[in-house]
Amino acid sequence: MLLSNSFIPVLKNNPSEAKIKSHQLMLRVGMIKQASAGIYSWLPLGFKVMKKIEDIVRQEQNKIGAQEILMPTIQSSEIWKESGRYDDYGEEMLRITDRQNREMLYGPTNEEQVTEIFRSSIKSYKSLPQLLYHIQWKFRDEIRPRFGIMRGREFYMKDAYSFDINDDDATYSYNKFFLSYLKTFKRLKLSAIPMAADTGPIGGNLSHEFIILANTGESKIFTDKRIFDLDHDGYTIDDRKSLDDLRKKYEQYYAVADEKFDKNDFEKKVLEENRLITKGIEVGHIFYFGDKYSKALNASVDLPGGKKDFVKMGSYGIGVSRLVGALIEANYDNINEIMKWPLSVAPYECAIIPMLKKNNTININLIKSNQAYKYLISKNIDTIIDDSDENISSKIKKFNLIGAPFQIIIGNNSEGELFEFKEIGKDSQKLKIEEIANKIQTIKLN
Repeated sequence: MLLSNSFIPVLKNNPSEAKIKSHQLMLRVGMIKQASAGIYSWLPLGFKVMKKIEDIVRQEQNKIGAQEILMPTIQSSEIWKESGRYDDYGEEMLRITDRQNREMLYGPTNEEQVTEIFRSSIKSYKSLPQLLYHIQWKFRDEIRPRFGIMRGREFYMKDAYSFDINDDDATYSYNKFFLSYLKTFKRLKLSAIPMAADTGPIGGNLSHEFIILANTGESKIFTDKRIFDLDHDGYTIDDRKSLDDLRKKYEQYYAVADEKFDKNDFEKKVLEENRLITKGIEVGHIFYFGDKYSKALNASVDLPGGKKDFVKMGSYGIGVSRLVGALIEANYDNINEIMKWPLSVAPYECAIIPMLKKNNTININLIKSNQAYKYLISKNIDTIIDDSDENISSKIKKFNLIGAPFQIIIGNNSEGELFEFKEIGKDSQKLKIEEIANKIQTIKLN
């Protein structure tokens, strides 16, 4: 891909309306463009990053046996009236009427919709458990949308739903998602802490939100800093006790956001030297709410002996579009203007940056760039060539902002078969193109 053929509208300076790192960078390097308050178009660069995050989220959901579906963005008000949430949800729900004067809504969440699908399809306990998820746009009419895609009105989200016959099985499903989320965020190079959380309008009595540390976060968090030393290695979804032990291992340490904070409890449970009070960004939230929706919507299954019972349910959300912003908040060095994307979600893995002379019809550096490009592409390394006539330092600065993890600079320091190669933020080396490809591929595997 040539930069001249790419739609990457880079701005020289940070937009004045953007107040946090992620909003500033996403507007500056042309990842998004505002359409209206809290609603954005995703341009090629931003969309590419978001889809890579989506792929990782999907892979980890599939690993625990969740099955992907796709539910409509527009829902009927009738099922929300059945659950009792149509009037209770508040003004964040966008309520509309169609041309037949039927009350509809733009879905802020999907508990009712998925329960209606389940109740019309599953009749016997023998078909349980069921884990269903989809990845789709949601809309919540925030009164004050701000911080770009971090607090917008329209957002891209993975939400999953579990259906089980009893509380024990439902807790097992809950713990599967607990592990899945830890693995998802680890693949994104994020330290996401599971914290005890309020259930809010979703309901239920068991809930965890996954929060990453960030000075720009809207959640104030209180935790025992030893929780950061924990890991999930060795835990598998096939072992119920293993999963239960994993959750208990995290729950032994005090970790809450401000809405559940109790000063006396915090000081009683956490030694002063282990107390951490900071800010964070919520990137995921899981809930167990039993039969709250199944009872209201009459979603029951036949049990042995002819009895019926309402299924036990949970829901599990990850903000896919929000994760783009969260990764920037966690990794962008705004002093040096360098964005360090995890390699797995970077918009381009490698940028080839040649020194080009204006009005030079035969440019050796561009020929060499094309040769390197073809080789890297043959090795499945996503690469772009900056064929603009800017000077080298401007090009490097631009791709430091965009965040290509690796750069090949073709100029005065490139000799014969050797290329000037650098990992973003580190010193450069002189390597052959085969060595560069091997190096990138090795890092990709780790």
